[in-house]
Amino acid sequence: MFSKIVIIKSGGDLGSAVAHRLVQSGFSVIITEQHSPSSIRRKVSFSEAIYQQEVVVEGVLAKKVLRENRKEMLQLCRKGIIPVLADENLEILSKIPADIVIDATLRKKNMDMHRGLAPITIALGPGFLAPEEVDAVIETNRGHNLGRIIYQGRAMENTGIPGVIEGFGRERVIYSQKDGIFSSLKEIGDLVKAGEPIGAIYGAEGEEPAEILVLAPLDGMIRGLIAKDSAVMKGMKIGDVDPRGEKAQFDLISDKGRTISGGVLEAILHLLNKKNLIR
Repeated sequence: MFSKIVIIKSGGDLGSAVAHRLVQSGFSVIITEQHSPSSIRRKVSFSEAIYQQEVVVEGVLAKKVLRENRKEMLQLCRKGIIPVLADENLEILSKIPADIVIDATLRKKNMDMHRGLAPITIALGPGFLAPEEVDAVIETNRGHNLGRIIYQGRAMENTGIPGVIEGFGRERVIYSQKDGIFSSLKEIGDLVKAGEPIGAIYGAEGEEPAEILVLAPLDGMIRGLIAKDSAVMKGMKIGDVDPRGEKAQFDLISDKGRTISGGVLEAILHLLNKKNLIR
């Protein structure tokens, strides 16, 4: 449908929701990631291709590629497949100039986004100013304004409050109790009881305590869990448990992701028309 190339920084669950909608809408999408992604909702994150070589989210396929392989990336895009590459600094732009660049890192501050990266630039969440730094900002805080397109100004500051599911908000989220390496005992989709071990965090050799168990905070299904052998820091989000148990949708894009991705698609179409870039 479109000859436009979209590069999305981060293939976490929200960046993946955006990528999924754009591919389904006829755009060519490339995802750039860290060398060791720390996505939690890995069953709906294209970043998993970095570890697994390829991954499917709701019928859309993504494959890991090398940054040097420009030809392969373009071939995959033509087939509706998402290339995923380790490229934190958008070096790919020197090989494949993008029509649209989207920052979905949710770092809450602008590290390197600017309007000179592409004809259209969009960022998710707080830390970005439109139109000075990017063409548009998408609101990511839950509530009435979720998914709203901001063409002048900033998104709301992060509340730090997770979405509430059956009365549980922050209580259902698992945070690392120390710096170290996470080793999992459970998988996403497993049912757990409150207090049940789902993994452990190992510290440096000789450190006390050498191991801290990671326990399920409540009864339910593991909806998100950081990849095994990931380096973690104290206070870092490493998982969450859905109190709905067997009714939890751990392998489907969230309502939040769908709303935000809709805002991104609308912003792209609006800006393409405004800048006379539709062809």
